[in-house]
Amino acid sequence: MDGLSDVSVVEKVGAQFDLHPLVLEDIVVPSQRPKMEDYEDYLFIVARMLRYDRAANDVINEQVTMILRKNFLITFQETIGDVFDQIRDRLRTNKGRARKMGADYLVYSLIDAIVDHYFTILDNYGERIETLEEELLYDPEHHTLAKIHEFKRELTLLRKCVWPMRELANAMIRSESKLITESTKVYLRDVYDHTIQIIDTIESLRDIVASLMEIYLSNINTRLNAVMKVLTIIATIFMPLSFFTGVYGMNFKRMPEIELDSYWMYPVGFWAIIVVVGVGMLFIFKRQKWL
Repeated sequence: MDGLSDVSVVEKVGAQFDLHPLVLEDIVVPSQRPKMEDYEDYLFIVARMLRYDRAANDVINEQVTMILRKNFLITFQETIGDVFDQIRDRLRTNKGRARKMGADYLVYSLIDAIVDHYFTILDNYGERIETLEEELLYDPEHHTLAKIHEFKRELTLLRKCVWPMRELANAMIRSESKLITESTKVYLRDVYDHTIQIIDTIESLRDIVASLMEIYLSNINTRLNAVMKVLTIIATIFMPLSFFTGVYGMNFKRMPEIELDSYWMYPVGFWAIIVVVGVGMLFIFKRQKWL
């Protein structure tokens, strides 16, 4: 079933197959944590399916619920569109084990497709993070910080989806239900290993994003320090110049250090000293490698 807007249809399906009311409630409220519940004659399984929407540049987080019985499987999705096209193709063309195994193997196939698609999303995140890292090194802007926070939020969401999926795979492996055969549990162990690998990759990406935040803050501090350095040098150069202008700009008639009535005192006695002091300080700063 694709779409959960019509609750009455879900209720009719529940009545037809004698599903528990709590199961129907979990189906129509698509905010459940991945889990597996054993109702003796059937298993209720909840998984989180993630799909990357390139048009919206966003990850679609969707709940997929499954009802597994001995001879059939019922699935419920929130919207049309999923990651199961290859499984449908194998069923239509009778390729692989899907048509030869039981319904439990089909459950494994769906969960495996969901988990494998996590790798695709992680690859996309890796490429985007590399692009962001280059932007940080060469031309960091204010919107770069927003991108870093967005990555942290999305990786946290992905982590919240994958951790319960690992628990789901482990619960199915350890289940004593006769609906899951030992031959299928062998394949479920492979799914469990994939979830561990995905979790390790997510943690690595989270560490990289955290380091990107440190690089961003370091670049901002470097820029600020460069600006403060220039302002400090300018202020230092003007300190003695301000002293000269302050002392000899006073309105005293008798100042023994200079001859106020001299014609050359302003262009030579004042401006020449100002220029020599300013250029001299620049030379000293250059020699000390402060510039």
